[in-house]
Amino acid sequence: MPSFAIYRLPFASQCTLMVQNTSPIELSSLADLNGQSGFVIAPFSSDDENPILLMHPDEITTVDVRDAEAGRWNSDRQLSSSKARAERESYRDDFAHFHSQLTSGRFSKLVLSRCSETPLDDGLQAEEIFQRACQLYPRQFVALFSTPKSGTWLMATPEILLDGSGGRWRTMALAGTMPYREGPVSWSEKNQSEQRYVANYIRERLKDYAREIKEEGPQTTRAADLVHLRSDFTFFLNGDNAIGHLLDSLHPTPAVCGIPKDEAHDYILENESSPRHYYSGFAGPLNLQGDTHLYVSLRCMEILLGCCKLYAGGGILRESTEESEWEETEAKLSTMRKLLV
Repeated sequence: MPSFAIYRLPFASQCTLMVQNTSPIELSSLADLNGQSGFVIAPFSSDDENPILLMHPDEITTVDVRDAEAGRWNSDRQLSSSKARAERESYRDDFAHFHSQLTSGRFSKLVLSRCSETPLDDGLQAEEIFQRACQLYPRQFVALFSTPKSGTWLMATPEILLDGSGGRWRTMALAGTMPYREGPVSWSEKNQSEQRYVANYIRERLKDYAREIKEEGPQTTRAADLVHLRSDFTFFLNGDNAIGHLLDSLHPTPAVCGIPKDEAHDYILENESSPRHYYSGFAGPLNLQGDTHLYVSLRCMEILLGCCKLYAGGGILRESTEESEWEETEAKLSTMRKLLV
């Protein structure tokens, strides 16, 4: 069964379509990406059901993103009241469990995610949803990929995991979330602390694999109807074959996992109500024609027959409240819901 991926870089007027006539190869670890090229599809945590996939495309085509009218996509799709209540109760229970681990001092930060299932209109194709995302979200990396193992996923994400060409590389620490409004932004101490955790983590991880590391920020950056705090890191790798090891060290960052990383990763897998699968993993081209553009799989959906599963999450600290964190996930989910109306 053929596999495909199509992506559009931020602010680009064209997108790249890749087709592989066979299934992608499955990798046992991110370190196996050393010296490789192709389109990478990585889950939050790899296992037999959700492996790391590497497409070696048989065809690569660059095409224009077709013009489309965005006006009729601007209203949010609403859940039925019974489903909405069930999701709310599930999140409330998850938050209580996660927050208790923070107040006890076991973790400094945990990221709690949720999944919201939404009906899909008959006749609405995945490619059309991709075009809508390109139209509505010019600042974000938009990708649609489908393989026999992963299923079909769409993402419109603002967060770079690893990007580079010609020897120079960059990544970012993106955390903290507020609704976008005109004028200056005043960030709470909770949001600033959350972003500092991520920046400190990335800074320390880069030291083992990179040189000439430069850091700028944090600064406010916009993504759709939200703003985040972002620090940018640029650097040179200590050897071109270190990409896989760097990715293995970085992923998952505290922006999608927690601190301490390994313990938070295991706690999330054991206690989150909804399995993440490929949400909060990463995807993108690796060393294709000399360019790498790997983005964290945020603001994403899994496209199924007759419905979509939308995913969102947020960082929880000791001072977090359940209501504010729920509202943050609702704001993030609206990015995807707008594509389905």
